[in-house]
Order: sequence, then structure tokens, then C-alpha cells
Amino acid sequence: LKKIKNIEKMPFSIRILLENVIRNYDNFKVNDEHLDLLMNYDSKNVPDKEIPYNPNRILAQDFTGVPLIVDLASLRASVKTDPSKVNPIIPIDLVIDHSVIVESYGTYLSLYQNTKLEYDQNRERYTFLKWAQKSFKNLRLIPPSTGICHQINLEYLSKVVWIKDNFIFPDTLVGTDSHTPMVNGIGVVGWGVGGIEAEAVALGQPLYFTIPQVIGLKLKNQLNVGVTATDLVLTITELLRKYGVVGKFVEVFGEGLDSLTVPDRATISNMSPEFGSTITYFPIDQKTLEYLKLTNRPSELVNLVERYSKENLLWREGEDKIVYTDVIELDLSKVEPVVAGPKKPQEKIKLSNLKNTFLDIMKSKSDLSVLTKVKVKLRDEEIELKDGDVVIAAITSCTNTSNPFVMLGAGLLAKKAVRKGLKVKKYVKTTLAPGSKVVQKYLEKANLLPYLEALNFFIAGYGCTTCIGNSGSIHPEISKAITENNLNVAAVLSGNRNFEARIHPLVKMNFLASPMLVIAFAIAGTVNIDIFNDPIGYDSLDNPVYLKDIWPSNEEITELINNFVKSEMFEEVYSSILEGDENWKNLPENQSDLYQFDEKSTYIRKAPFFEEEFLNFIPQDIIGAKALLVLGDSVTTDHISPAGSIKVDSPAGKYLLSQGVEPRDFNSYGSRRGNHEVMIRGTFANVRLKNYLVDKEGGYT
Repeated sequence: LKKIKNIEKMPFSIRILLENVIRNYDNFKVNDEHLDLLMNYDSKNVPDKEIPYNPNRILAQDFTGVPLIVDLASLRASVKTDPSKVNPIIPIDLVIDHSVIVESYGTYLSLYQNTKLEYDQNRERYTFLKWAQKSFKNLRLIPPSTGICHQINLEYLSKVVWIKDNFIFPDTLVGTDSHTPMVNGIGVVGWGVGGIEAEAVALGQPLYFTIPQVIGLKLKNQLNVGVTATDLVLTITELLRKYGVVGKFVEVFGEGLDSLTVPDRATISNMSPEFGSTITYFPIDQKTLEYLKLTNRPSELVNLVERYSKENLLWREGEDKIVYTDVIELDLSKVEPVVAGPKKPQEKIKLSNLKNTFLDIMKSKSDLSVLTKVKVKLRDEEIELKDGDVVIAAITSCTNTSNPFVMLGAGLLAKKAVRKGLKVKKYVKTTLAPGSKVVQKYLEKANLLPYLEALNFFIAGYGCTTCIGNSGSIHPEISKAITENNLNVAAVLSGNRNFEARIHPLVKMNFLASPMLVIAFAIAGTVNIDIFNDPIGYDSLDNPVYLKDIWPSNEEITELINNFVKSEMFEEVYSSILEGDENWKNLPENQSDLYQFDEKSTYIRKAPFFEEEFLNFIPQDIIGAKALLVLGDSVTTDHISPAGSIKVDSPAGKYLLSQGVEPRDFNSYGSRRGNHEVMIRGTFANVRLKNYLVDKEGGYT
């Protein structure tokens, strides 16, 4: 790359795309025009032309990965020659992380019970995936109850620099999940794509996309004490959404970057889809190498990453020479503690303003002066539930559980709270779902897990859980009270998305926050609080306790990180990650070229696209069609094809009932994406969809 004219002016992410085009040049799929377009890249004058991208691997999760494998299995079943020849050309890592649902919480048995339920509901899907791993080449599975794909990708799968066929080149990928850019935090280019695109890549086709503009995000100064990476990423989300970075790359630079750890950077990159950017790239530097060492990457690989990136102008230096399409500046010292909500990740709210924001939301009610309060009987005890109460508090998602600072901070806050005699309100459903078993290791080693458990934050699963809508049911009496009294209750979670009806169909307000704040709001039990100035609870002597009384210092957290987050933990966890637990090992294991599709299955159905009626279909003009939907702004994939729970009276629910499936076994839309009959009926089935053609919410027309 050093020999290319003006290479030092190119953003690092464009240099990686250029290397990708040069290495894959064949004068057919990758031709002279593509070479010229990137070799002459000008950030200030980016042509509206497409270029090919040939990632060297694919990351998948089970909700989107199962339909991908179903299509490959269906293709095998339809070929006239040897079916074993149908294989992915590009390696696929499929992490089973999306299926665990939090039905059990707040006990030592929660992890066991949720895992058992997961296997009971998904046995057919998992048996299918086990068959696929045995039968397809270039497919590797990471079993359930292991962690979240993006955190595992960051901590284990990514090499940063790859060696293959005597070539050394940058690690690149696409993923079947929108938060794939998390890996940009260690200098790896990768982003999320649709299932069809991923299938094409798996079969050796390039991914063609428009040459991106690159927006430079310049950071200066550093975060103040008490401000977390979560506060920073929610601030950046608002900033970049307002600017407009859809279809663009974002590349981070500036002296402020020196103070951000790789977990901080990964937290930011993770929320690229919430910004709207394709990627949010952090160049390789000394912090990258330190993280690779911490996560037990081989020393030979770490040395190779350093040598390769320095010799090929991919090391973070010469930032002042790079020309970006535009530059946005952010002063880290101006970032404040925040949350985001109630419906969008970009709806940043200063923590000090949350109470006023809640009251503004309630102005739509007829009498703001009196919030609705109802009596609810829970376990032979009567409690009060009212507007603004927090009914779900979840430490969840790879966005934050990959960051030891906020996770150990949450543990420290829990410790201080327990020692003050504070408890979580009884109507709050609490969840702790780490994205990696390493988190459990260092929380145990630091002796903080018992304090989290004392506040009912028991580990409920290793997977996406609440963040993707697998929050499970809330207490029937609470559900009844919310429904009958139209209560406007809240969820507080350390996730990355809070779209309408995503977290739970009955919870209308969803706020994204750091893990520390999740615990604080679980104790306070409401968002109708000035959390800086009002007490969040009372100690055993009935003295008021304020957030400042239990908030850990940066020095306390840093000391714990230095003492208890060790490379040996990563070695122990990831040395056996492919084996799975006893549930996984006990699943039947079959190896055959063809999968035996069951026509009565409601989970796995042979794709119809290779049938004669499809292959011989002659397209005809559509004349006189009428609109079924008229939608407003901010329509998300959650509105178009929800992944969460299936209602009994929905088209998908009625279909499952007709197939003899009991409502308790409906599972989720995402888990049934291997069955096109459910997928069709799940389209626009979001309970909060607002179709202007009808006067009620939901999938109606």
C-alpha cells in the first residue's frame, strides 16, 4: 500500500477496502474499474459507484443463521448432482445466542431453568444445526449458553490480521446481525448484512456496495469522573443521528481516543446501526495490542498484527494527513451522565432531566396532577404499582457486558447498596445476562457476584435475552394491572435498542442506560425521580440514601480491573467454547448429505424457492394494486419483521394453533424464521405498528 499515490490521505478503513480489492482482483468480479475507483479515492469527491467487497469470514447468529442454513440444505435437496458439493466457500461462525428467554429470574436456579426451557423449545432447531455442522464444510457452531456472538467475536474469533494461502491480510467479515460493527473497535472492518447477501457471500460472491463517504469523528480531552462509555455512546448516537451518517463510514481519531480502552471503543462501534453508519472504525494502535494480549491471543499473532499494520500503513499514526469527507468534533469532557428513550436510541436525556421527560410523556393523560396508582397482590403481599414504575431492569447486551469497567462498576454499586441495606422493589423483574462467561469469572473473583445476587441480579442466561425482546413474561398480576389500568410503566436496560414493543409488549417506555444505572433504577423502582437529588432508597435506620452514596469511584473500578480481569480467564473460557454443555452433547448427532425435512414441522421447513412452480414462474405486471400500509417515519426492522413473542390472536399465532402448537410453545418469531409460513405471517406484526389507514395499533389494514 505504501507505493500507492496519496495513500496517506486515505482513511484507514478505505485502505483496508483497497487492499481487499487488490488481493481479490480477477478482472471479472473485481476489475480494473474497481481498482481505479479505490486507488484514486477522494474523500471530498466520492463517486456514486459500486465496488466489490470480499470478506474472509461470516459471523451469524441463530435467528438469522437458521434460515441461511435452511436455504443451503434446500439447495442440496434440489441439485441433480452430488449434494455434498453444496458448501459455504467462505467460513461461517454461527453463534447460538438469540434463543434464551428470561422466564425465570431472581434465583440461583434461573440459569438452569432458562437453559432447560431453551432446549425444550428449540430442540428441533438445535438438532438441525448440529446436523449442519457435521454435514457442511466451512461451518463452525458455538453452542447455546456460551455468550453473545459480537462479544465472542471481539474476545475470541477475530484475529485482526489473517494468514491464508501464503498471504497476510486484514481480517474482514460480514455478519447476519446489525451489531456486527462492534469488532471495528479492534481495527477489523465488518458490518451487518441481510440473509440473502450473507448467503451470496458464503457461496463465493462479492458483496457489492456503494463507495462510502468517510466521516471523521474527532475526539478531544477525556471523560470526566463518573461518566461511562455508555453515556458516551448514547451521546454519539444523538450526535451522529442528527448529522446523518446513513450509508457512510465513520472513523474515529484525535487525542481523545488515547483515553478510551478497547472495550470503550467496542461499545461505541457496537451501536453503529443506531448511529446509521455502516461501520465506526477505530484504527489499530497500542491499546489494540494490549487488548489482544489480555484476551489471550497468541503472542505470535499480536506481534504479527503490530508488524503488519505498521508496515502497511494501518497503524494509528499520521492522522493529521488523512482527509475525511467531513469532520465532526466531540469534546469528551462535555459528556454527561445520560439515558436514552423512551422509544429510540437517539433520544438522549440528561440523567438530571429524566423526571421532567417522564412528566412530559404523561401530559397526554387527562390528569397530569394525579398519576395512576393501583394495588397489586404479589406473593401474599399487597404492593402499589403506578405510572413510571420500572417493571424490567436488565443488565444485558454485548454493548455493555463486554466492558469490564461498567460491569465491575455495577458490581461495586451493588456492594455499596447492599451494605446500606437497600433492596430492589418487588415489582421489578431483574436480569443479568453476560455476553461472555469471562464476565462471571471476574465478578466472582472480585467477590461482587454475591452482592448482585443480593439485589436479585442472578445470572439468567448467556445470550441476548432482554435486548432483543426475550425478556420473558412479567408477573401475571402486574400484567393485569398494566392492561386494565393503562399504566405507563418502564424498562431500564443496558442494551442498544429500545424500539416500541421490542423489550416487552406491555412496556411503553424503554430507557437505555449503563449497568450501574440499571441497578440504581431497580432500587429506586421508578423513572419519576430526580436521581441526583432524590433518595433512591432508605437504609436500615430509615436514613435517605442517594446515588452519590453508592456510586463507585473510577479508582475503585480501575483497581478491580487491574487485579481481577486476567488473560487466564479468557484462556479457560475459550479453550472449551466449541464443546457445549451436557444439553448440547446429548442432542442427537447425524451426518448425512441431505437433511430429512419434515413437512409437519413448524420450525424447519424446506425453502420453496427451488420447487418447479417457483423456477417456472413467469412474472406479470401488477395492475390496480392498492396500498395496505401507510407508515410514518422511523419504521424499523422490528416493525417490519419482529423477532419477539407471538400473540395468540396474531396471524402467526393462529397458524401455529392450527398446526397443533400450544401457546406456551409458540417461542418467538425469530426462533421460527426457519419456517417461511411463520415469516410470511409475521410481516408487519409489531403490536405498536401505526398504519395510518386504520385507527388502531398493530398489524392491521
